[in-house]
Amino acid sequence: MKKYKCIIFDCDGVLIDSESIAIGVLVDMANDLGANMDFKESLITLKGKALNLCMNLISARIGEPLPINFESDYRINTFEAFREKIQPITGIRDVLESLDIPFCVASSGPENKIRLNLEVTGLLPFFEGNIFSCYAIQKWKPEPDIYLWAAKTMGFKPEECLVIEDSVSGVMGAKRGGFDVYGYTEHDYKDELKEHASKTFSHMNELLQMINI
Repeated sequence: MKKYKCIIFDCDGVLIDSESIAIGVLVDMANDLGANMDFKESLITLKGKALNLCMNLISARIGEPLPINFESDYRINTFEAFREKIQPITGIRDVLESLDIPFCVASSGPENKIRLNLEVTGLLPFFEGNIFSCYAIQKWKPEPDIYLWAAKTMGFKPEECLVIEDSVSGVMGAKRGGFDVYGYTEHDYKDELKEHASKTFSHMNELLQMINI
């Protein structure tokens, strides 16, 4: 089996169980504006999408521009919710403690959000100095730029790296960059990842064996 030299982890839904919290906040705020969005349906339709795209969808649903402070209020509300509710993905700490190769996190979220979530869940020490945010380069998944930047900064070529993702947009972005990508399917509500990812797995305790550690 191929021996990878570097692992690039997505953050939300791979390292931390945050997407349901964030989408819940977004749905509540959207419904306050009359969007009438269903939470369970939104978990499927908004999963893995950049915030600006989600905001455009909400704006189209209510038929008018969102309030100018919508994004800043969303950040405040989600930060508060994360501090109260967020948890690490089950088994991820064991994975990180067992890895004997370099690894990093590459996320669509802003760096202060990534750092907060990793800090609250106790995972920040594993990633200090190796955090890559799409906001820093203004390029979002499914574009491959975040993975290419992370790999280059870590000192590796795409073919030497493995990306771990839980969304179709993330998987497609990694593949466009020339990376192998494993799809984490615990919250793959539409069973989409197996069609796109190099391999899939549903529990973190499977991952180490899959990458031949």
